[in-house]
Amino acid sequence: MKKLILLLLVFTSQISNTFAQEHGGPINWMSFEEAVERSKVEPRKMFIDVYTHWCGWCKKMDASTFKDSTIVKYIGNKYYAVKFDAETHDTIRFFDKLFVYKAENKANELALSLLNGQMSYPSFVFLDEKFGMLTPLAGFQQPDQLMRVLRFFGENIYTIKKWDEYAKDAAEGK
Repeated sequence: MKKLILLLLVFTSQISNTFAQEHGGPINWMSFEEAVERSKVEPRKMFIDVYTHWCGWCKKMDASTFKDSTIVKYIGNKYYAVKFDAETHDTIRFFDKLFVYKAENKANELALSLLNGQMSYPSFVFLDEKFGMLTPLAGFQQPDQLMRVLRFFGENIYTIKKWDEYAKDAAEGK
C-alpha cells in the first residue's frame, strides 16, 4: 500500500510539474528526503541548491536564474531539484546516517558533506542517480552559465568528455 501511495504521489507530482514547466511555472523544489524517496521509484540525478536565509546572492538566484524558463524546464525534465538550507537544525537521515546541525560550523553535517567543508553560498551540488557526487559548484550563476553545467551532467556528457573540452566546444558552438 505504501508503494502504491508513493507511486501515485510521484505520478501526480510529475503531471503538475510538467504543467508548471510548460506554462512558465517555478522550479518544483523538494526536500532532500523527498528527492531520495522519489529516486527509489524513478531514479534521476539531483540538483541541490545549498543556500542560507541571509545570503543575498542566493536570493538573487531565486529572483533571476531560477525563474528563467529554460532553466526551469530543463531542471524539471532531468533532475530532482532540492532546496537545502545549509543552516537547518533539522536532523536528516540518509543511508542510515543521521546528519545534524553543528554549531561550531554553523551548518548541518549534510551541507558540510555535500560541499566538502567548503561553505560558500550559493552552492550547487550535482548527484547521480545512485546518489554519487558528481560535483559541487560554488557561486552565483547566470542562466547561460548554469545551463552549460546542467547539460554537462543532465546529458551524461561528463561520461565522455572532460569539463574543459566540453566548455571549449560549447564556446565554439560545437
